Amino acid sequence: MRRTVYNHVRAKATLAITARTTAANGTTVDRALSGASGTNEWHQSAMLLVHTGTITDGSHVITLEVSDNGSSWAAAAAADLQGALPTLGTADDDKVFEVGYTGTKRYLRAVTTPSGTTTGGVYGATILLGFPNTAPITRT
Repeated sequence: MRRTVYNHVRAKATLAITARTTAANGTTVDRALSGASGTNEWHQSAMLLVHTGTITDGSHVITLEVSDNGSSWAAAAAADLQGALPTLGTADDDKVFEVGYTGTKRYLRAVTTPSGTTTGGVYGATILLGFPNTAPITRT
């Protein structure tokens, strides 16, 4: 097996790319994904990527929420984050923000809370899962 990112990292969308003017909870990402062979692949590492298009107005606060069960959510502890969660504004067009997560919670999602928006901004978020307990990962 070749050591490649493709064999060790999986990308999962949490906030679809769209124009946003209101708060939204992202789709849940499970760190114990079921592989094509039916085995669970626990991913030891995670990173939130926030990718922007044009931010026309307002302030868009991005947070990472975590959960043990996928139904009770809380903001990720600051001690479990690598880097700073972004607050997007008009100076953040066409950028990518990266925030690592070192905690142990199974479920992750991005949350956006815009304020002062009329037309808002276009952006989305993806969670990268890495360092699976079984490599290479299987893709479904």
